[in-house]
Amino acid sequence: MFTANTVKAQESGGGDSKSGEKVSFKSKRKQRKEDRRIAREERKKKRQEEKAIRAHHKRIQTKDVQKRMKKNKRRDKRQNRKYPT
Repeated sequence: MFTANTVKAQESGGGDSKSGEKVSFKSKRKQRKEDRRIAREERKKKRQEEKAIRAHHKRIQTKDVQKRMKKNKRRDKRQNRKYPT
């Protein structure tokens, strides 16, 4: 009724070490430091990209606002000529 099916992960007993090899604390620390440096650079790049996108959108928006104000200014001048206060 029940069969003894073993799984490789269960046979090896788990753990990250391969064939009993030891990793020194210095190399682990060095690897963590490198990982932090890479993550820091990625965050910096991401922030720069987001900042550039915001600046671009702001520039476009400002341009549109200037065009709209210019158009409204002409319209208002016409209106003021028709109906002076």
